[in-house]
Amino acid sequence: QVQLVESGGGLVQAGGSLKLSCAASGRLSRSNVMGWFRQAPGKEREFVSAIDYSGGRLRYANSVKGRFTISRDNVKNTVSLQMNSLKPEDTAVYYCASRDSYYGGALPTGDGSYAYWGQGTQVTVSS
Repeated sequence: QVQLVESGGGLVQAGGSLKLSCAASGRLSRSNVMGWFRQAPGKEREFVSAIDYSGGRLRYANSVKGRFTISRDNVKNTVSLQMNSLKPEDTAVYYCASRDSYYGGALPTGDGSYAYWGQGTQVTVSS
């Protein structure tokens, strides 16, 4: 069982930056993938970014590519999402997610592909 706790959300002006962090309890296997998703009011949860255990394979949603950077520290069991050039449309609850049994190919983007979820952290970008 993996427990995930997000932190770092808040209120920021458009053009600003925030860094989200997610701390995972329990041992993560080398087949682990960590992901970030978000859900805006009235919308479905959507994929933001994912990273494999080695950190060598990354994936981003087109809407955040070039602005967000995902990273992980396997010693500390954390994954981070650096968000720059934030826009009002980035406003959402951001969720950290985790899954194992990834052995190559495209990193999964469907929320049904992830087994463990954090409670979410609110990010609000004002215009």
